[in-house]
Amino acid sequence: MKKKKTDLESRFWSGRSNPSPASLLEVFFQFHDLATARERLNRIMAYAVQGEVRIGEDPSVVFHFHQSLRSFILAGYGLRKRSGKWSVGTLPGQGSALELGSLSEEEYRDPVLVFRRAFQEYRPAQFLDFLADVVYFSLGTFNNVPEGNIVGPYLHLCKMLDAARLIVERRAQEGKDQ
Repeated sequence: MKKKKTDLESRFWSGRSNPSPASLLEVFFQFHDLATARERLNRIMAYAVQGEVRIGEDPSVVFHFHQSLRSFILAGYGLRKRSGKWSVGTLPGQGSALELGSLSEEEYRDPVLVFRRAFQEYRPAQFLDFLADVVYFSLGTFNNVPEGNIVGPYLHLCKMLDAARLIVERRAQEGKDQ
């Protein structure tokens, strides 16, 4: 029986059709470095809840970011079963709080755990709905704000960005070691 490969919807924003989930993370960080991605997501969230003010960024940039985050979420869903693949036994030395970012020590050791926990709490469709809502409300001026829980998916998405960056770095290290 042939395995059905999930479409990560990356053709539009990256020009690549259906890479593996781990390689899509690399492509994502080629387009958006971690600091820029987190800052853009923070701005989108802030403007979505303000309501009567729209984001000052070019809508095409926000749309491109939206499309790439959609693929990022789908890739993360595909990674959630790869436990231990990029885990490490020890934490970095002193001053590790900066390296940990929003991750706990356990999540730093095994970054796939972040994706597993996120998708135990929310389905991929809920993340995609959250993303569509906050982008929609950030691009216009409205008297209302997104309904439902937008904080939970936002926090998970921030952690997924940190964990994905770790996975990309550890994959690159694997390539150098061989």
